[in-house]
Amino acid sequence: MGFDFSRYRTALFSAVAVLASAVMIHYAVGEIDTAVYVNTADSGQTGRIIVLDSGHGGMDGGCSTAEGVTEKGINLNIMLAVRDMCRLYGYDTAVTRDRDTSIHDSGVTGIRNQKVSDMENRLELFNKFPDAVCLSIHQNTYTDPKFKGAQMFYSSANPDSELLACALQSKFVENLQPDNMRETKLCGKELYLCHFCNNTAVMAECGFLSNPEEAALLTTESYQQQVAFTLFSGLNEFICG
Repeated sequence: MGFDFSRYRTALFSAVAVLASAVMIHYAVGEIDTAVYVNTADSGQTGRIIVLDSGHGGMDGGCSTAEGVTEKGINLNIMLAVRDMCRLYGYDTAVTRDRDTSIHDSGVTGIRNQKVSDMENRLELFNKFPDAVCLSIHQNTYTDPKFKGAQMFYSSANPDSELLACALQSKFVENLQPDNMRETKLCGKELYLCHFCNNTAVMAECGFLSNPEEAALLTTESYQQQVAFTLFSGLNEFICG
């Protein structure tokens, strides 16, 4: 049986909203002029940092719906909700971006060079904290609109990455997508951030923007919050055992 969101959503997100307004401590981490932040609660639950990445941003919109809604904003909304839930639960968190921006170094010109610099800076944060748990949030697309459902990708660099991927995938099946039969997959070098992270790392493709029904859900605030809670539940289960 899936999670009863109608029973718990109002209380959960009211608490998150209160905490988000109260806990706004930002520490700069590096010389990136677009300001990558570490956002910490007063005390960490386990001493492990959770590093959250909202895929794309700025000039890079990522994939899009048939109506032209780009994934960068969907990713950001979901990530910010996951971050606030982590804070509420007492986890220390770091985020690669908390607004619509690329985090390439100042002075870098040309879209290709900016994207390379952006990814290098994201990877630097993923590898910055020992024993961090890293999650990159994305949306998927394919030429055939029939495909749908979340899928997790993990790296072979850290054996715990597969365990995190399985925890996240199972929560999507349990909470949102009972018919989702997708397997977690080992990523290749094309998934740069996940592949080259030394810490536990997963790239979460939360759904297909090329699927009309799933795209319609993913562009709503209520479903984005449900996806965020599902990701948080998987993170928490992985960390706490």
